[in-house]
Amino acid sequence: MNLLNNTNGVDRVEGVALSAIAERYGTPCYVYSRAALTAAYASYQAALAGRNARICYAVKANSNIAILNLFARLGAGFDIVSGGELARVIAAGGDPAKVVFSGVAKSRTEMQQALVAGIHCFNVESASELEQINAVAGEIGRQAPIALRVNPNVDPKTHPYISTGLKTAKFGVAFATARELYRRARALPNLVVSGIACHIGSQLLDPQPAAEAAGKVLELVDSLAAEGLVLEHIDLGGGMGIRYRHGKDGEVVPTTADYLAPMLARLAGRKEMLYFEPGRSLVGNAGLLLTRVEVLKHGEQKNFAIVDAAMNDLARPALYDAWHEIVKVGVTEGNPCGTGGGLESPQSKVGAGGTPAAEPMQYEIVGPICESGDFLGHDRNLALAEGDLLAILSAGAYGMAMSSNYNTRPRAAEVMVDGDQLHLIRQREEVVQLFALESVLP
Repeated sequence: MNLLNNTNGVDRVEGVALSAIAERYGTPCYVYSRAALTAAYASYQAALAGRNARICYAVKANSNIAILNLFARLGAGFDIVSGGELARVIAAGGDPAKVVFSGVAKSRTEMQQALVAGIHCFNVESASELEQINAVAGEIGRQAPIALRVNPNVDPKTHPYISTGLKTAKFGVAFATARELYRRARALPNLVVSGIACHIGSQLLDPQPAAEAAGKVLELVDSLAAEGLVLEHIDLGGGMGIRYRHGKDGEVVPTTADYLAPMLARLAGRKEMLYFEPGRSLVGNAGLLLTRVEVLKHGEQKNFAIVDAAMNDLARPALYDAWHEIVKVGVTEGNPCGTGGGLESPQSKVGAGGTPAAEPMQYEIVGPICESGDFLGHDRNLALAEGDLLAILSAGAYGMAMSSNYNTRPRAAEVMVDGDQLHLIRQREEVVQLFALESVLP
């Protein structure tokens, strides 16, 4: 579903005008749609209908407790990568028995925390971790359920920073050594070998690499069964991509059903429980970052729109050179000035408060942070006036979750829209909170 809808020139998320959100909660501000989150989850439920499958939301994509609570209420499990994420899941009402714990360097404290909480499974990523979990489990008198995350050496055809399934990646255990590690795990007294896991990367638009990886995993599962080691579940990770760029040059994104179909075809007739770990595809297009133009600066070679959001609020452009669609928010009844809901609408010649805006021109959309890498978008054609609102789209995943306090900037507020209702799901930080845990020298 489209996050923005434009009625009589006013851009809204569900039934609430973005201008009203900015007036009430200020900017920068993350805005999410409950309906969009629910619809994204429902697309996985529909694609997996009739299967013995569990959807485990990847918490790292967006860990706000309200979002975790929403998915828990929809029946989701959770994929976590830290003890802190486990604490969030529990605080949000999630069931630890539906949690899988991934990550390459779980601490002994995190292992103990997860065992006491009663998580479903550890996704083990090294021989050393296997031994450590066995030792920690023995110390507290528990049995630790484990799966090995295997690295199938399949190219996911995505950005190298989010490619996790090649031989050069730090993630998982080498496919060639996995069988021997399973034998070792079976021999350790405090482990219960439960399943197998695989995740080759993120922002995947072609389903074939994931299907290829699934095929390799199934070969290993069957070879282990021939040795008498029968696994209960197969975890094929997540990674399905979303559309960031609109228009004719935008990404071609499969539906959830089309993305999963090649994997599910290979899994036809299997008795093992299936796990999938979507993150970005559940939350990415369900959120945006609302920001306001503070200064228009016309340089010798470039024009700059300096906004009140920055790389500390949304790191993806600076980190990956990632594209996010940026649209001017329509705020005036009967005067379409944004491109919400239909990215082909004309730009307004009127800015905030009726201020005349210039003709559309190319702008660098940048923040106030003291770094040349502090940009949110390059060469965007917009008709802007100081005070205008902008919406940075597809910011629901790896937006707030990766934000920081660089330059001692308080992190943004987060708001959930539910029909015509607004819920503040994270208050804007205050500067005094940022150094509350620090102290001067005696």
